[in-house]
Amino acid sequence: MTQSVVFLDLDGTLIEPSRGIFACIHYALDALGETSPGNDSLRQWIGPPLRDSFAQFLGDERADAAVSAYRERYNDIGWRECALYPGVVDSLRTLVGAGYVLVVATSKPGVYAQRIVRHHGLDNLLADVCGAELDGRRSRKPELLAYANRHHGHRGVAMLGDRRYDLEGARANGLAALGAGWGFGSAEELARAGADRILDMPGELAAAIAGLAERRGRGASPTPKR
Repeated sequence: MTQSVVFLDLDGTLIEPSRGIFACIHYALDALGETSPGNDSLRQWIGPPLRDSFAQFLGDERADAAVSAYRERYNDIGWRECALYPGVVDSLRTLVGAGYVLVVATSKPGVYAQRIVRHHGLDNLLADVCGAELDGRRSRKPELLAYANRHHGHRGVAMLGDRRYDLEGARANGLAALGAGWGFGSAEELARAGADRILDMPGELAAAIAGLAERRGRGASPTPKR
């Protein structure tokens, strides 16, 4: 029997990463002699490719230097300054027990994502971690999900993520788009991006995937709901 694949974002979906990300952004901007915006503003930096956010703030010509400075601290300690959301592990175990293959698909460089997954003991539940390259390749979600789905035999059925980039990537690749309402994107953002369903907590994931499978079995399209 062919196993269906569920793709999962990392930051804002499986882990709460703001402590490390904010500290590394502050570190990078300070290294470049810039004053950082407040952490409330920096919440919107979690989701899109990091270089894009630095380019919008500093200009394109200084973005690469900012990313390099960010990675100095992130590679040392920032990657560990995160925590699993409550209920994530149980949800992943339920899906694996139901026969689904789980794959992280993140715009974060894969070398860091793999390290985080191992640190939190998720590597025994996840079949793969697909991330961006350090040079920025595959940092866009449509491109990343196309690669990940192709790598896994086009068996993908859904993508769960907390920002519009995740859901837009899902739509571009014919996947059901599930919004992680506990992350960094608002319900309005996720709805505008075409979420088939917005979940309020990780514990709802297994039931949402089961509902998608049931509707597919009846030949019906997913109905947006929350």
